Amino acid sequence: MALTVPGTQGSTYPDIVELNVGGQVYVTRLDTLTAVPDSLLWAKFSQSSPEDLPKDSKGRFFFDRDGFLFRYILDYLRDSELFLPEFFKERRRLQKEADFFRLPELSRQLGEEDSSLAEDSAEPEDAELLSPATTPSSSDRTPRSPGSTSGYITVGYRGSYTVGRDIQADAKFRRVARITVCGKIALTKEVFGDTLNESRDPDRPPDKYTSRYYLKYNFLEQAFDRLAQAGFHMAACSSTGTCANNDPGEDRMWTSYTEYVFCR
Repeated sequence: MALTVPGTQGSTYPDIVELNVGGQVYVTRLDTLTAVPDSLLWAKFSQSSPEDLPKDSKGRFFFDRDGFLFRYILDYLRDSELFLPEFFKERRRLQKEADFFRLPELSRQLGEEDSSLAEDSAEPEDAELLSPATTPSSSDRTPRSPGSTSGYITVGYRGSYTVGRDIQADAKFRRVARITVCGKIALTKEVFGDTLNESRDPDRPPDKYTSRYYLKYNFLEQAFDRLAQAGFHMAACSSTGTCANNDPGEDRMWTSYTEYVFCR
């Protein structure tokens, strides 16, 4: 069965619709896209002709919006409920997407959650009066929710440095060119968000794994901070190194590859 657009004889939408949202491909039912009356997607797919909507090179309906955050828009359209992962950092951006797609109830829920989180994170006015004995220890802190997603993320980088002929000379380090990220798609996107460059592996679904993503910056500390904020802990690390020149009369160029394994 397909939906016929009023006033456009012979113009129909298929029951299964393919979307390209900011480079991310989604496949869903037409009933899902039109689940909320007066929303932008409802208007596009019930009041417009398929010929009126922009398409990509493969014929998918194209929307120039945040492809990562659209998964939550689609989840809301399916269930009329909002479910976000723990440590989700993109509430304000998701609220902006909800406003664009004309989903006022979703936008309201995001605004309320954002306000409640701000209140919970506010420090008490008398925090400075607490003595060391009354300051909560790490063992007293609320543990991570058992229902949160667990898994592993591996962060790797390749670096090189030159050691001069003079033993006393300092090693000359070269800037790390790229930090790679390996793990489950959904988990890596939850942690690194829009700092994750997906151009080398753009079309894999969230339930699959990748070893081709890399970060848009090259400071390991930034990656470690994000992982720590998301509740990850380092489980292991390994490193290898090779020397490209063994001639004692020449500078030695060393190349190393290091991986850090984090788990939650």
